[in-house]
Amino acid sequence: MSAEVASADADFEPGPPAQAPGDAPQAPTTASGTPASLDPTPVPDPWHRYDPWAPAPLIGPLQQTGAAPPTHQQRRNRTRKLLLVSGLMLALVSGGVGGVVGAYLERDGVGGDVVLPQAGAEDGGRAAGSVAGIAARALPSVVTLHVSGDEESGTGTGIVLDTRGHILTNNHVVQPAGGDGEISVSFSGGQTAKAKVVGHDTGYDLAVVQVSRVRGLRPMPLGNSDNVRVGDPVVAIGAPFDLDNTVTAGIISAKDRPITAGGDAADGSDVSYVDALQTDAPINPGNSGGPLLDAQGRVVGINSAIRSADDGTDTGDGQAGSIGLGFAIPVNQAKRVAEELINAGKATHPVIGVTLDMDYTGDGARVATKGSGGDPAVTPGGPGARAGLKAGDVITEVDGERVHSGDELIVRTRAHRPGDHLRLTLRRDGKDMTVSLVLGSSTGD
Repeated sequence: MSAEVASADADFEPGPPAQAPGDAPQAPTTASGTPASLDPTPVPDPWHRYDPWAPAPLIGPLQQTGAAPPTHQQRRNRTRKLLLVSGLMLALVSGGVGGVVGAYLERDGVGGDVVLPQAGAEDGGRAAGSVAGIAARALPSVVTLHVSGDEESGTGTGIVLDTRGHILTNNHVVQPAGGDGEISVSFSGGQTAKAKVVGHDTGYDLAVVQVSRVRGLRPMPLGNSDNVRVGDPVVAIGAPFDLDNTVTAGIISAKDRPITAGGDAADGSDVSYVDALQTDAPINPGNSGGPLLDAQGRVVGINSAIRSADDGTDTGDGQAGSIGLGFAIPVNQAKRVAEELINAGKATHPVIGVTLDMDYTGDGARVATKGSGGDPAVTPGGPGARAGLKAGDVITEVDGERVHSGDELIVRTRAHRPGDHLRLTLRRDGKDMTVSLVLGSSTGD
């Protein structure tokens, strides 16, 4: 009974080995054999080996599982990689911060006023053959005309012909002035002067006015329109919609374009016939009378008419602008007419001496059966009669160039001077024949 109690009190722990009788008492030892009195490790209390409220014991460094620990070289490589990645990240962050700060400074102007880069001053000269060079030489010889009359007014352009103050322009530019209107001329340098009409011609749509007591006039050099070729560069100067000294550029699109302009008068006396130069240089209302210049800055044509698209209005009252179809009177023709207007006050017209049937719708120009007022259609003793023309003849060519209407025949004829020889191809009674004709002369208005 006492043995059982002792065993229970020992909590099933085995006691020290029994000491043999006669042995010296032994000091208690630890599990490692060290004497208990010398072992610094405290002996745990067997009744308090587990304390659920005690802090967790400190655990040593975690170890890799399933792999050998890294060698010294691997640790060095890993350190280098970490340094490289850290450097890249630092550079990216620094660049981003710098960009944000720079944008902020630029936007808010921190650090001083904003000064934008700009080209410095340059020589203002331009090549003589450039548009700028041509314009610089020509502008002092170009004028703007403001015309006012009792019923209408308008703006046009002109060119200085000589130092005596003669200025060439279109007849339709000065027409609103009538006999009692006023013409004011403005020069590119800012001078203004009153002008008077020296002479005008409706058929050629040309007029000459003159200013007095104006110093420093620079005549415009005249070229030769016979030398012009399709595709040649040209420059137009004028005052479109009263915007004076406007310069545009283009090319010669075609030559010998038969055009008619005017026609507002009931009797057709205001119709002009022009064997024109066609250009795509932009020309608008107000350019009329201005120069069309070649690459040397010489006048080759007088801008006179444009072909416009529908202005888009129901009434048709609006002024249409350029669509790249401009027409100029060749300077060779303009020069002859200007000289006659200055010297005689009127220009002469070359004539064939026949009356044309302007209602004829076939191809060619037909000689009428009767003239105006019942007179013969072929003027007796005139150029046509001497060449053998008869009423009803249909003229189809002039010097080998086809004509398709009476207007075209007049245009081709007006392109020549009185006294010039023409070779006419005509159809009579279904047969073609050719005749030679010397142009006569009549005085225009």
